[in-house]
Amino acid sequence: MLSDLTKSLNRVTRSISPENFTGEKGMGGKATEGTGKDASRDLGIGWKVSPSIMIEPQQHYTLAEIEGPGKIRHIWMTCFPKYWRELILEIYWEGEEKPAVCVPYGDFFCCGWNERVNVNSLPVVVNPAGGMNTYWEMPFQKKAKIIVKSLATEAFPFYYQIDYSLEEVEECRYFSAYWNRNNPVAYKGTHTLLPKISEAGHYVGTYLAWQVNNNGWWGEGEIKFYLDGDEAFPTICGTGTEDYFGGAWNFEQPLGKYCSYSTMYMGLPQVIRPDDLYQSQQRFGMYRWHVQDPITFSEDIAITIQALGWYSDGRYLPLKDDISSTVFLYLTKPAFELSRDFNRDELEVI
Repeated sequence: MLSDLTKSLNRVTRSISPENFTGEKGMGGKATEGTGKDASRDLGIGWKVSPSIMIEPQQHYTLAEIEGPGKIRHIWMTCFPKYWRELILEIYWEGEEKPAVCVPYGDFFCCGWNERVNVNSLPVVVNPAGGMNTYWEMPFQKKAKIIVKSLATEAFPFYYQIDYSLEEVEECRYFSAYWNRNNPVAYKGTHTLLPKISEAGHYVGTYLAWQVNNNGWWGEGEIKFYLDGDEAFPTICGTGTEDYFGGAWNFEQPLGKYCSYSTMYMGLPQVIRPDDLYQSQQRFGMYRWHVQDPITFSEDIAITIQALGWYSDGRYLPLKDDISSTVFLYLTKPAFELSRDFNRDELEVI
């Protein structure tokens, strides 16, 4: 504890928000224009004049540009749930043209269905009524940039605060995140969480937004990690979907019911059940953080998961479910080779 406090004396703490767009020392709360101008008209400067920004349709905004070396240590954001799949979060390291993080906003914070669920984990925390927090440590040597891109057709307010430290960074592994969707998964096919990438690093997290398109149990599929030259068969092979997320026996508790849970490293916080009118398929959100058990690789990595349920006579049934995945990892390179642009159709929550 004492050594950590001693180290912290060599850090400079800064924070970027709409009340201090640059994070500069002594520049917070000086706004004379902003979304709170009318509300603060009787109070004047220093009284919450600029608490948020307006995200215009089909536009992108640079939330932060930080000169290093340093580490992003905490991010808080919030906006209306309607836009959580139509807002893309991108993070760039060291002045690269390609982002290392390129993920829909809601999925990044474990809310993949445009519906909030409280998450009480170590690196991701979601609080009432839509306060999105991440504590993934994000080091950089020269520069960090955070952008949001809107695919929405209307404007909406967006609130954020990015807390970081300026300090020496001895060894830099770059925080990266990748999103993928199969809607639906091909019959007897698999969902790819991460196509093969040739790089060194360590894998730290999985989030799945899973819609079940069949009756019956759906979570027999195995997750497979192909590491450092693996071809047909993986080095790490799970024993079932609920097993990988730390549950067992269909997440069933009490009898005949799904039991949601959210812990430091794993959880099934979201169980969206059909209503009596318009909703049909059941939807789930689940996470697994490899913080205490990171999966390391020195050459390459690829990850898949099966969509698998039960058929008659005790046989497995390949499923054609709607699966979206977000994976989190630290890589040696500042740009992520799989980054890409999104369109509204592939992101749509139906």
